[in-house]
Amino acid sequence: MHKFNGREYPCCASLTMGIIGGKWKTVILYHLIDKTLRYNELRKEMPSVTERTLSLQLKTLEEDGIIKRKVYTSKPPLKVEYSLTDFGKTLIPLIKSIADWGDSVIEKYS
Repeated sequence: MHKFNGREYPCCASLTMGIIGGKWKTVILYHLIDKTLRYNELRKEMPSVTERTLSLQLKTLEEDGIIKRKVYTSKPPLKVEYSLTDFGKTLIPLIKSIADWGDSVIEKYS
């Protein structure tokens, strides 16, 4: 049994999928690989995700220490930016492999 952030996972693969699994987490991470993005910029990159789902996924990724949320309150309007943490950056090779696999599927099977 593996434990992470107070949750138990039966194996290391289930732990990984518990952190990055689901329809949108990997997509969010993919868009944050090379840059910091504001909430609305992420929404533009993923137009079919609902605001509620995006907010929940960002919150979960932040709670797991994968992304950081920086809030600027010095002058209105409120500005929030998201970026990968050092821990989140350890996922870059995995996220790139997933994206590369998707590219190969398109090339070979479409």
